[in-house]
Amino acid sequence: MRRLRAILFQIHWLLGLGAGLILAVAGVTGALLSYEDAIGAFVDADLIRVAPRAENLLTPDALLARFHAQHRGTVVNLTLSAEPGTTAMMRLGRDPATDQRPPSLYLDPYDGTVLGAARTETVFATIRRLHRWLLLPGDGKGWGRTLTGLSVLALLMLFCTGLYLRWPKVMSWRIWLKPNLRQWDRPTYWSLHSVAGTWVLPIYLIIALSGLWWSFDGYRNVVTALLTRGETITRMADGKPQSGMEKPRSVGSESKPPPGRKEEALGAPGAPSLDTAWAAFRAVQDGHFIRATLLLPAGFTGPVRVRSENPNGWRDDTRIEAATGRILVREVGGERPLGVRIAGNMLDVHSGRFFGPLGPPIFLIAALLMPLFLVTGLLLYIGRRKAKARRRSSAPPIAAATSGLRPRA
Repeated sequence: MRRLRAILFQIHWLLGLGAGLILAVAGVTGALLSYEDAIGAFVDADLIRVAPRAENLLTPDALLARFHAQHRGTVVNLTLSAEPGTTAMMRLGRDPATDQRPPSLYLDPYDGTVLGAARTETVFATIRRLHRWLLLPGDGKGWGRTLTGLSVLALLMLFCTGLYLRWPKVMSWRIWLKPNLRQWDRPTYWSLHSVAGTWVLPIYLIIALSGLWWSFDGYRNVVTALLTRGETITRMADGKPQSGMEKPRSVGSESKPPPGRKEEALGAPGAPSLDTAWAAFRAVQDGHFIRATLLLPAGFTGPVRVRSENPNGWRDDTRIEAATGRILVREVGGERPLGVRIAGNMLDVHSGRFFGPLGPPIFLIAALLMPLFLVTGLLLYIGRRKAKARRRSSAPPIAAATSGLRPRA
């Protein structure tokens, strides 16, 4: 038993020192990303709102026409709000010359005037690349994705070894949940390390298991099959599954379209009109949405997709035939089976939004505590090395000679 404990202890500190820095970076950047929308709304407060006016709001096609009269950029999606006085947002396609995505633009919903660009998108795009791929070359196809995935696997192993090493001989809630902060020395560091780990263990388990979703395709496929029981997350009206599962992308996301597939531009030549689809969406939603994003299908063939957010926090997915306004698919987020909701909203699970209003702040605190385990683990490691050095230096030379061992330097 002692040998097993010693082996697990070695595994624990080796994994902690090896993956601790990456996990600490992921924790801090993940905490920032979880409040990207709130930070962006605060910084862009003067661009998000305009004074409500008596005139009618412009339709999606009219907004696109006004935008193209002012700019040459390619619009890949358009986000509209149900709240009067809230500006429209246009997400732009990548610049072919630089392969970089310019910041999204805010438009006056009454006259189509471009009010300005989102100020935090570029910063959060860099933070997201650091969080997912450590800013290493290749992004999602490089070593950064593999390293972060392996670090998450190391975190799961740290859970198992830490729980075993933490298990007390006498069961008491004080031992498990109350830290010892009487004096700042090795026992205090150990208490912070172990007790804080006990508090955040369920949160880290959710973060780790959901984080692997973006690290390993095989893991995502298996988890999707288990959660959905073989059903596709989104099906068309004829019952046929889509050619590929589309993941919702937040404004400012740096994910690229699949190889060989161009980003479809709203308002481009040959693109279907959005007004009919928008009118049909508003009729079926009857005003019960906060904001909605309109996207075009690949190759301009197929229905217009509208992803909307409900007041209860769920996201709905509506597919509409552009020419007729016929609703082909309408998936209400809160009415889908739990497993399908989890698989379709894994980013919300990862950030805590899936668990209600208290989820994000709880996950934020847990993520910000990640560096604490790196620091306390390092202090404990340094303390053990110093203690061993003191024991070797204070060992009597006679005792070392009688034992047949030479004193270590």
